[in-house]
Amino acid sequence: MGRSFRRLWSAFAISTAGTWLGFGAFPLIAIRVFHSGPAAISALAAASTAAGAVLAMPLGPWVEARRKRTVMIAADVLRFAALVSVPLGYAAGWLTFLQLIVVSTVSTAASIAFTAASDAYLKDLVAPDHLLRANARFESTAWTAIAIGPALGGAAIGLFGPVVTVAANACGFLLSAAGIAAIRGGASEGAIRKADVREADRYTMDRDLRTLFLNTVTVNALVLATEPLLAVLLLGDLGWPPWQYGLAFGLPCVGGLLGARLTQRVRHRRRTLRTVGVLRALWPIGLAFTMPGTPGVILVIAIEFAVITCFGVYNPLLATERLERIPADHLGRVLVRWNAVNSAVVAVCTALWGVLAALTTTRVAIGAAGALLLLTPIRGRRRPDDPGCRNGAR
Repeated sequence: MGRSFRRLWSAFAISTAGTWLGFGAFPLIAIRVFHSGPAAISALAAASTAAGAVLAMPLGPWVEARRKRTVMIAADVLRFAALVSVPLGYAAGWLTFLQLIVVSTVSTAASIAFTAASDAYLKDLVAPDHLLRANARFESTAWTAIAIGPALGGAAIGLFGPVVTVAANACGFLLSAAGIAAIRGGASEGAIRKADVREADRYTMDRDLRTLFLNTVTVNALVLATEPLLAVLLLGDLGWPPWQYGLAFGLPCVGGLLGARLTQRVRHRRRTLRTVGVLRALWPIGLAFTMPGTPGVILVIAIEFAVITCFGVYNPLLATERLERIPADHLGRVLVRWNAVNSAVVAVCTALWGVLAALTTTRVAIGAAGALLLLTPIRGRRRPDDPGCRNGAR
């Protein structure tokens, strides 16, 4: 797919590795430096994600009207500046809890803009018949980073402290910006006239794409809303040691890598998208029945492996479907809104499920999310103009 794609892929790999290396650093800083409790930690995660999503919404026209490579570089530099302020503030003695919220908010908004610009740029950089292969490579890289990054990050936090991992995360974004600046490709990619941007306001997704959007946002929100509750159930109620918890959620990430590689062999894309869209919703309800000891560890690993494998197949197919269905001159704005709404809904559901767990029990809240997931499978019908139905094969 060419040197330009490899540079974009390398930049993504570096920034993703840095992100997962610093995973969990902000909550640890809040706990160790400010002695924050569970309520404050939850507020840090939910408030910054929701505020970042709201802040990103007006960025759609800005992303649409500018060269996507410039947007990506600006987003990386902004994330570097925001994150590096944390170790600098800590060293100077003026780091505050409010600063952590502001940095998280700015990083979330910049990440949404970067992702939208990156996807739009990929459509210009890669030939149409290579889009699925390119998205599968990004997905493989992401799951590799998720599998390895938190473990290495945890070791680094133990040796050097969470502030150092935040600095490493910041440096990852700076290296990513340098890699993107070195790209020489996408000759037709350029800024869109403001008149064309205003015209984009009248664009609406077709029915099938809206169905995919609503389904994806709903599933993501219900799956991610239970992550803090699973930590409480496994580490608190069931008394799992941290290494078991890390193993139960690190090992299944191999499924994401496997799923992304299998995606490149898919022949009937639209049919596979619907199938894995259904399958990924069937498993999480089993987490509510996790038991103590080795059987519980095996159950969680099996369920997470099945879920993550489905996501590993689903995500590249969805990304390719979006790039093919959305016109290039509307892509940036639509993707910003898609990602911003997804982040906002995840934040709201995370907060609501925390309240539900407090009013009932952790198992009941996890089970409720799993039961709602069973109602989400896509029921869209095939249409003659469906790109995934035309011959079906790559």
